[in-house]
Amino acid sequence: MGYDRIDARILEIVQKNNRLTSDSIGELAGLSATACQRRLKRLRSEGIIEADISIVSPKAVGRPIQMLVLVSLERERADIIDRFKKAVRSSVEVVNGFYVTGDADFVLYVTARTMEDYEEFTRNFFYVNPDIKGFKTMVVLDRIKAGFAIPVEAPSEA
Repeated sequence: MGYDRIDARILEIVQKNNRLTSDSIGELAGLSATACQRRLKRLRSEGIIEADISIVSPKAVGRPIQMLVLVSLERERADIIDRFKKAVRSSVEVVNGFYVTGDADFVLYVTARTMEDYEEFTRNFFYVNPDIKGFKTMVVLDRIKAGFAIPVEAPSEA
């Protein structure tokens, strides 16, 4: 997987606004729309662009309660980790999940309609799972930044 200076510019553009047309992206990157489409297709097929997403306001869609949850597993075995990853991927309440090092094994970003709904989620997701040693919930008071934009540096010319 590799990218050049023009690809880096395209990545910067689409991270800021994924709704732009190929014409607009091409114009900003100094390419024709066709050349831009080819590069975008390649960037997606090589996994450099992982997803085309929009960030939705949790409050606007009736899920104003947001939590960061630190999860510790009983044991760190591949089958237990894989099983938990699968559960995270299949849960609609879990918006983002990260397998991490440190005090916890996973960090989850979870949304809920009410605290009662979150309590029900914890019962169904954590308490019934014998592989979970424990979890700690931090309630989000204010989301001050939301995004997935990664700083993209143009590769140096060799």
